[in-house]
Amino acid sequence: MNYTVEEKESFMREALREAEIALEHDEIPIGCVIVKDGEIISRGHNAREELQRAVMHAEIMAIENANLSEESWRLLDCTLFVTIEPCVMCSGAIGLARIPKVVYGAKNQKFGAAGSLYDILTDERLNHRVEVETGILEDECAGIMQDFFRNRRKK
Repeated sequence: MNYTVEEKESFMREALREAEIALEHDEIPIGCVIVKDGEIISRGHNAREELQRAVMHAEIMAIENANLSEESWRLLDCTLFVTIEPCVMCSGAIGLARIPKVVYGAKNQKFGAAGSLYDILTDERLNHRVEVETGILEDECAGIMQDFFRNRRKK
């Protein structure tokens, strides 16, 4: 699970591709990939509007797909790459899935639960703690969100 900077950037670019899929569906552009043994085993993107399901955040979709592909609810030895800091719901799901490491691109100052507003993933009161790394392709990850909301305000 110790990836080089180049590998981390490559996986985050794949998460950004997922964010672009969300954007194509007029969703908040957040994308996620889950990696095991250096290979992407699952992908996800925000799909609340598309699927009319409130919980369809990128991380939830990726976790559900990884559970199916791994045939286990435990996603041990996996790393989750996501373009934006996970929210409370997604941080809870990450912990419940026993994912040991999360790498995210940009902070979510208004709703983040992995260091910004809350710090669920590393809270010592919980039975599962997650290693968190931030800032991989931060400008690109923040930029797609900023562009989305700037365009939405113009409408």
